[in-house]
Amino acid sequence: MKTTLLAWLQEGNVTIPTLLFSQYRNLNINETELVLILNILTFIETGNEFPTPEELSSRMTISISDCNEMLRKLIQRGFIEIKDEYSNDGIRYEKYSLMPLWERLIDQFIVKNRNINEMNKKAEETDLYTCFEREFGRPLSPFECETLAMWMDDDHHDPAIIKAALREAVMSGKLNFRYIDRILFEWKKNGIKTIEQARNQGQKFRQKQTHKTNNIKDEPHPPSVPFYNWLEQ
Repeated sequence: MKTTLLAWLQEGNVTIPTLLFSQYRNLNINETELVLILNILTFIETGNEFPTPEELSSRMTISISDCNEMLRKLIQRGFIEIKDEYSNDGIRYEKYSLMPLWERLIDQFIVKNRNINEMNKKAEETDLYTCFEREFGRPLSPFECETLAMWMDDDHHDPAIIKAALREAVMSGKLNFRYIDRILFEWKKNGIKTIEQARNQGQKFRQKQTHKTNNIKDEPHPPSVPFYNWLEQ
């Protein structure tokens, strides 16, 4: 029993990228081709970098000729390649390389993540429009929709930061696009990029405004002078 277990351990292990199993279908690799690739990987990791079709087919349920044909097609389709190498003694030898397959998998992974990010971005934008319409209590006008798009596309404000500016406008009782635009401008000028930073900035601003209001109440009132608040126009 112990001898059997030792023999099993000496067979070693093969590291297989999980991405290969999740993406091989998207690369138009069928299950038989996948098993052939895995066998090539196994041979490479155990020191045999150029297994013969005979050696490969002996581990599979396909004939030597089918194995040879499958290898040829995998090379033609750019999944594996045969590289010429030289030993320390200057002897030329050939070996299989799976680098083309790994590069294709990386490309597939990048495309997948890019698509997910684009979907998330569209979902965030849709949610952003919904938040504005809910707070304003009406559908947004074409000009307002264009302004929202400009904040995201031209000014590169994160949708979460725009939502935070909307909340600040609501809390200040100044629910209009010019006031929100002014908030975003000030935040960008002061390097505000996170929700936490925006929240702290808003609290400081409101505390400052409260302090000013209390000071005004304690001072003698001068003659009334019309005050022009351009943000409300």
